[in-house]
Amino acid sequence: MNISHNYCRGLALMLAMTLIAGSVTYGQDKPSMNIYGFAMLDMGFQSKQNDPAWFDVLRPTKLPAFENQYGMDGRFFAGVRQSRLGFKGYIPTDLGELRTIFEFEMFGVGVDAGQTTIRLRHAYGELGDFGAGQYWSPFMDIDVFPNSIEYWGPSGMAFFRNVQIRWMPIQGDTRMTIAVERPGASGDGGVYSNRIELMDIAPRFPYPDVSAEYRMGQDWGYVEGAGIVRYIGWDDLGMQAGDFEDNVIGWGVTVSTGITLGEKNRIHGQVAYGAGIQNYFNDAPADVGVTMDTSAIGEALPVLGAVLFYDHYWSPKWSSSIGYSMVDIDNSDGQAASAFKTGHYALVNLLYYPVPDVMMGGELQYGKRENNSDGFTSDDLRFQVSFRYSFSQMIGG
Repeated sequence: MNISHNYCRGLALMLAMTLIAGSVTYGQDKPSMNIYGFAMLDMGFQSKQNDPAWFDVLRPTKLPAFENQYGMDGRFFAGVRQSRLGFKGYIPTDLGELRTIFEFEMFGVGVDAGQTTIRLRHAYGELGDFGAGQYWSPFMDIDVFPNSIEYWGPSGMAFFRNVQIRWMPIQGDTRMTIAVERPGASGDGGVYSNRIELMDIAPRFPYPDVSAEYRMGQDWGYVEGAGIVRYIGWDDLGMQAGDFEDNVIGWGVTVSTGITLGEKNRIHGQVAYGAGIQNYFNDAPADVGVTMDTSAIGEALPVLGAVLFYDHYWSPKWSSSIGYSMVDIDNSDGQAASAFKTGHYALVNLLYYPVPDVMMGGELQYGKRENNSDGFTSDDLRFQVSFRYSFSQMIGG
């Protein structure tokens, strides 16, 4: 496990502060804290190949861009990286209840991709109409995520935890949220990626991303609309010939729904469209692509995502989920022929709950990648079994 000494000290300090806060009383009411999480094993076999740093998930962007990019077909995988631990605090104050969450899991990404290591999910608090910290972006709808065991989830879903300050003037089953979020984006230099003139380009984000959501709750479920706007700039540092300083405006809209059928069965659906918002998608590549004009100015790449899943509970101890998702990019004319264009994601499962807090089951998963213009496609068929053992304990209150 790749956990630094300072990280462990910081984690211990945060937990200690949480426990101390949980011991303070306010008048006749007492604060409470929920300690929760689960240990989870994933094990399976993939018929084809993908980027080995993402061995235990199905991401179309990580499938081969050319024949045998990652070796020969056929891999067995196993891991416990979905395992999770979290703390939720509820503290009464004169201004209402202070609610906090600190949650992490063991799934490494970024520089830790492929590792079993601590990864922060949420570090967030809210009081009244305001919240701050790292939490779900208002542009996404976590309720779209199906009852599946594949970790990464539908590729065409808007899915992003971000650092933010949010205002929530309407709360409950019907809600409204407006947030300013940490900006950031990725770029694809395409066929120009090795040009000298582009070597001294530096991204710059002088403004935060601004997002908003509105959900209308009903007896049958809900319907939700969300939007986002962002500024993506890049500066020419002046160390090479040419001037390539420029900026683009990224934007996006989503419409999602959850329709309840019977007591627990549910249809999940979402359509998302925009430009320059790929990093807000669950599995999409660069936000900006190079154009073929003489100045090689970039453009915000249009992206379309769709999700449709159905969760069905056969009985209190058996459930299944089946569905499909896709993400499609309108590539710029300066991107490479092998650049990612379209991803397909589908699965079906059968899950068993022998006793409360225990889940086990199997899942058949399929993914496909289509390149920009060279005609190459790659796919992957995987079978995964998982075992999850959950816990939850309320302290105080």
